[in-house]
Amino acid sequence: MPPKLFTLTEALRLLPVVRQLLSEVQKAKDEVVDRSAHLEELLQRTGGNGHLAGQVEQARNDVQVAMAELQRMINELEEIGVELKGIDEGLVDFRSMRDGRIVYLCWRQGEETISFWHELDTGFGGRQPL
Repeated sequence: MPPKLFTLTEALRLLPVVRQLLSEVQKAKDEVVDRSAHLEELLQRTGGNGHLAGQVEQARNDVQVAMAELQRMINELEEIGVELKGIDEGLVDFRSMRDGRIVYLCWRQGEETISFWHELDTGFGGRQPL
């Protein structure tokens, strides 16, 4: 199935949903990082001697659950046609037509609206005003 193409109006209409999902993705990523750090700390404390085995197993499970939730939320963005380019930066792109070619409408968390576009192969550094 070809990627969804958005008009600027469609992308702007979807922006509140994208803001919410992106916020949830960021929280889920933080949860993965926190749970992974906890697991690492437990693994260092066990020293391979089998102590804390139950806690280590639970921590591993917690990491897997958090990773699955993060992936589910990323998939939600992808299902609506948005391309997540950077979780920490809050960077997303919407494919769109411009002058007869496919480009990205580019939005970064904290920006009031979608005001930039760039070529598919230039990335954030190639952003140009609409």
